[in-house]
Amino acid sequence: MPRPAFSTPAPVPKSDQPRHWPWVVAAVALTIALVLQLMLADRARLAMDAGWRPRLQVLCDVLGCDLPAWREPSAFRVTAREVRPHPVAPGVLLVTLSFRNDARWPQPWPVMEIALTDLDDEALGLRRFSPSEYLGAPPETALIAPGQSASATLEILDPGKRAVAFTFEFH
Repeated sequence: MPRPAFSTPAPVPKSDQPRHWPWVVAAVALTIALVLQLMLADRARLAMDAGWRPRLQVLCDVLGCDLPAWREPSAFRVTAREVRPHPVAPGVLLVTLSFRNDARWPQPWPVMEIALTDLDDEALGLRRFSPSEYLGAPPETALIAPGQSASATLEILDPGKRAVAFTFEFH
């Protein structure tokens, strides 16, 4: 049975139909721009996260921004160490140490900390050495590459027979 003419909706001319798609596109574009701005504004903190750093590196390569150098002191591994009396200077110890950067990215040269302890694990001495001190000269580059090894040689005063342990940390 046909419907009466008054119950059928009148067709809306195409020019009168609402156009929502420009607003949707604008909202999506503004949301993406806001997320990118937030990432760029907080890139120093986000760049220290191994999950975010590759994404930020790509973004900064496109936009021409820079990221702070990766800092992961726990990624430095001691590969060899030796503490022995100095061959020519009495009362001095010769400390030789090799270490490697096991981080996935280059990072600044670390500050090396050497601590001496006694039998009771009490600290007898502690000193932090800058890269130019333990390398004997300023490093040739500001960053140590992933997988790169380095050697350090230091002369320290002998604390005597009370010192039984030496620990090495990087900061």
